[in-house]
Amino acid sequence: MFCYNSFHQAYQHKLKLALIGQSIFGQEVYNKLRKEGHKVVGVFTVPDKNGQADPLALAAEKDGTPVFKFPKWRAKGKPIQEVVAAYKSVGAELNVLPFCTQFIPMDVIDCPKHGSIIYHPSILPRHRGASAINWTLIQGDKKAGFTIFWADNGLDTGPILLQRECDVGQNDTVDDLYNRFLFPEGIKAMVEAVHLIANGKAPRIPQPEEGATYEGIQKKENAEISWDQPAAALHNWIRGHDKVPGAWTTINGQVVTFYGSSLLDASVPAGQELTIKGASRPGLVTKNGLVVFGNDGKMVLVRNLQFEDGRMIPASKYFSADDTTALELTEEEKKIAEDIRAIWKRILSNVAVIEDSTDFFKSGASSMHVVRMLEEIKEKHCGLQLQNEDVYMATKFADFIQMAVRRLRGEGKEELVTDYVSKNMNNMTVNMPYQCFINGKFIDADDGKTYDTINPADGSVIASVSSASVADVDKAVAAAKEAFENGEWRRMNARERRLLMYRLADLMEEHQEELATIESIDSGAVYTLALKTHIGMSVQTFRYFAGWCDKIQGATIPINQARPNHNLTFTKKEPIGVCAIIIPWNYPLMMLAWKSAACLAAGNTLVLKPAQVTPLTSLKFAELSAKAGFPKGVINILPGSGGLVGQHLSEHPDVRKVGFTGSTPTGKQIMKSAAANLKKVSLELGGKSPLIIFSDCELDRAVKMGMGAVYFNKGENCIAAGRLFVEESIHDEFVRKVVEEIKKMKIGDPLDRSTDHGPQNHKAHLEKLLQYCETGVKEGATLVYGGRQVRRPGFFMEPTVFTDVEDHMYIAQEESFGPVMVISKFKNGDVDGVLQRANATEYGLASGVFTKDINKALYISEKLEAGTVFINTYNKTDVAAPFGGFKLSGFGKDLGEEALHEYLRTKAITVEY
Repeated sequence: MFCYNSFHQAYQHKLKLALIGQSIFGQEVYNKLRKEGHKVVGVFTVPDKNGQADPLALAAEKDGTPVFKFPKWRAKGKPIQEVVAAYKSVGAELNVLPFCTQFIPMDVIDCPKHGSIIYHPSILPRHRGASAINWTLIQGDKKAGFTIFWADNGLDTGPILLQRECDVGQNDTVDDLYNRFLFPEGIKAMVEAVHLIANGKAPRIPQPEEGATYEGIQKKENAEISWDQPAAALHNWIRGHDKVPGAWTTINGQVVTFYGSSLLDASVPAGQELTIKGASRPGLVTKNGLVVFGNDGKMVLVRNLQFEDGRMIPASKYFSADDTTALELTEEEKKIAEDIRAIWKRILSNVAVIEDSTDFFKSGASSMHVVRMLEEIKEKHCGLQLQNEDVYMATKFADFIQMAVRRLRGEGKEELVTDYVSKNMNNMTVNMPYQCFINGKFIDADDGKTYDTINPADGSVIASVSSASVADVDKAVAAAKEAFENGEWRRMNARERRLLMYRLADLMEEHQEELATIESIDSGAVYTLALKTHIGMSVQTFRYFAGWCDKIQGATIPINQARPNHNLTFTKKEPIGVCAIIIPWNYPLMMLAWKSAACLAAGNTLVLKPAQVTPLTSLKFAELSAKAGFPKGVINILPGSGGLVGQHLSEHPDVRKVGFTGSTPTGKQIMKSAAANLKKVSLELGGKSPLIIFSDCELDRAVKMGMGAVYFNKGENCIAAGRLFVEESIHDEFVRKVVEEIKKMKIGDPLDRSTDHGPQNHKAHLEKLLQYCETGVKEGATLVYGGRQVRRPGFFMEPTVFTDVEDHMYIAQEESFGPVMVISKFKNGDVDGVLQRANATEYGLASGVFTKDINKALYISEKLEAGTVFINTYNKTDVAAPFGGFKLSGFGKDLGEEALHEYLRTKAITVEY
């Protein structure tokens, strides 16, 4: 049990502190230490620059803490006695150096009772020296971190007090590491270190010499790129020097500095060649930046270039850098420009008027002001997402406004590199991605394996699709985890998330004909049905859950008070984390939407495995999600084997939730795998849904709806009526009318607008259905119609009708998942008897009843053991209504508010006051 008093007593000892250093980091450490009750008796920082005080000085002056701004502490190698005397006058018990660029004499370091502690941004003894973060990246370290150590007379050699470490991402920059880990965790650790010292529990662990390295300060003259290296080494060199001092090379006799690099794992893109001094192969200026090559043939993408005169441009604009025409601003954009001018004025307080020619950095701003400016802009205009590099590329106010407006209009975004299989069909050109989609990029499978996806209408190959490996699963999960824990998605508020989802829904609607065509040729769905249901309901689902993003709420809970204390208890609904979504082949895009929309609305990230036989609309969805602006890593799509990809996702320790739709045996296996780390699971599994038709129904409607209940989407429908119970007095007429209607159905090309019934999804499924019908005949059921493959290319099956089906028969108990109507009689008026037969199944997904007697209908709806009951209708699902089954049909819900809770966790918080 947590005890506040014990916690408080553990840190009751408070110290008198001298803070020596500067920057926002120093300011935050100062604020946290004072909040914890320690007394800061003096702040020693750098002099004002261009009329602006350092943030640490500003905070201390505001609080009335004594502030000293010494330009230096030593002269000619000796301490300046006046400075040392001023320091000693404050009577500090401990010196805290969070970030300090000045050389502090040992007279000051050793003066306090407890000595001095220093923050260093590396895992000592590795990377001693002032450029530690840079060298962590330059040398390709897999781990970064920081050390808080006791100062001695060496260079970063003092005993270690505490250390923390983090993983280094493949494309992390100095800014990424600093903002994600070194800054926030470093502040906490500095406060923790002071607490340990105050309580006499701070260790002094000597630094080992084994593994010790020292690297000097990186300067511009020694940051030239050496091109005879693998791509990974080039990338590490460039990102390790980004932003200071900047890795450079010579192009056309001019020094050009590279910023914003990433490894490019794709086919060589189209671009204009650019000769680079020392490089064995020309670079390529592409629409996404400058592609350069390592000596291993692999590629690095560079986003931004800076010339000798300080001008910075997107690398994609190298050959057209001077062609940019000034934008004419709308009235709304002019208002935004004035808001930004006011933000600049607050930061550049020493500048009387912000002119169009005012330069942000030449007016006294530094890198720490960049973060402040962008956060203030984001707070004022959430739709304007800017990066640090944008400021460096447009340092003058007029240029910055032009850049900001272009971003607001959607220009300048890194374009997704997409390789397509393109086909002309259905009166359009259909462009289909075919690679894995991981961390915002389409890439080949790690082992290069592919498989063919087949058009069920004629058996032809549509595309050769990447077959994801276990390594790809690990990469996708790592990307999703990084996006959830540290990425832009994590920082995005609910309304920004909502806007992204609406934007994605709009793009899906804009591409609905293309998506429906892909769905039709990949799954066999009739185009008109695909357009209305497969795609139409997918769009509706994303819009519905987009509306939920900013309406997810907890609750306040009255609890017993332990007098005289008062307590407040409340709950928070939080996203779970990385979710694995595994979907079937019958409604490829719609099943994706049902699960993914709720998952994303709740704030999670996802790795989705489409069915192996129908990957194409999922991959097209990935392309649209990138165009909508979803941050990298939020959505990842892995086509491939369920036994490999699905299994590894189910057991992966970093996946916190699995949402699965598919067969019951596979659902059971997922449960076993998920138990390894007790991840949350929701399952929508098989069904054998009963449909009861009473003699007092409206018969023609029951026939029409009954046929839809069985033959909708070629019977490949999880809630299909797997067994019809027809009251004896209308049985024969019902069967006759059904057969008459079947004979009117047109079987054929699913892209033909007049087609009623398309091909089964894939060959193996057709063969299984034919075997299912053979079993029915062998067991004594009457095959009234169909039961055969249609004589034409492709995987077509005749709509089928069985009667005289007894309860013990295989086809009475097991799902066909195809166009097979299984009809059993029940005695006139035997309501309870037919209910007993209807419930005599291990499945419980859906059910239905047709009768004009509303009392009978409601009685039956109460007794039927199924997650959904349809009365005088069937297949009527809606995005707002929860959907899911009982018993072996699974648990958990898709759609409606209840679906959100499948992707949320509840945290209870109690505050004593």
